[in-house]
Amino acid sequence: MNLTGYELAYSGKVRDLFVPVGETLTSADRLLMVASDRVSAFDHVLEPAIPGKGAALTSMTRWWSERLDLGGQFLDVPVPEQVADRAVLVKSLDMLPVECVVRGRVTGSGLQEYLATGAISGVELPWGLADGDELVPPVFTPAWKAPQGEHDENIPFERVVELVGEEAAEEIRERSLSVFSQAVKIAASKGLVLADTKFEFGRDRETGEIVLADEILTSDSSRYWDAEALQQGRIESFDKQIVRNWLSETWGGEGAPPELPEAIVRRTSDRYAELLSRLQSD
Repeated sequence: MNLTGYELAYSGKVRDLFVPVGETLTSADRLLMVASDRVSAFDHVLEPAIPGKGAALTSMTRWWSERLDLGGQFLDVPVPEQVADRAVLVKSLDMLPVECVVRGRVTGSGLQEYLATGAISGVELPWGLADGDELVPPVFTPAWKAPQGEHDENIPFERVVELVGEEAAEEIRERSLSVFSQAVKIAASKGLVLADTKFEFGRDRETGEIVLADEILTSDSSRYWDAEALQQGRIESFDKQIVRNWLSETWGGEGAPPELPEAIVRRTSDRYAELLSRLQSD
């Protein structure tokens, strides 16, 4: 993809980073973050892509950033027309190598770890919890952010301290829990349960300030459930859980994952769009 004034500097699982022509990720003071329609699950990028996904995720990030005090990641500068619906211009940051996962419900990989150990990322939890049960208060269960192609690894808070220092570790934990708690209340007003989410932080290269970065509270970084269905004992997800479930049922985890059926792609695309519509409703 050719974007006037920018060149591709990095392509991740689902997002691409562009820098001004002649700059690098190290030298550029700003980055163009473009959300693709690619979808990943279990650390694999899958085929085919999910139509409309990139635009939906970008709209969610913008929507949440307008409602929460998230700091100065975004720059109010026009982006190239070709990617206007799925791109934001952001400050260049030195990213911290930690995924700040906050869980308000026990589910997914956290449930599997809990059933095996009684804890998630070293956080001891009450005995007898089942899928979807609420965690009061929400818990901070960080992960080491692995390079592309490797598996992210749940880590205890003590390891976060080793990676980023005690002061920074405390700050990103407290800010993650605070933003999550605010978002839970807003989601509830839309008939949604925010089960968990993942935040990432980086340091401003000029001031050293820690800034919330990357996508924010999207259906790729978060699990959203229908609140009414949950009250009736059903988990109806608005994220890529449809993809995860299908892969779990059809793929043993060895070799390349299978291609997604058209029906799964269509259902996933519809759920992304429905979540965005629910959030934006009055």
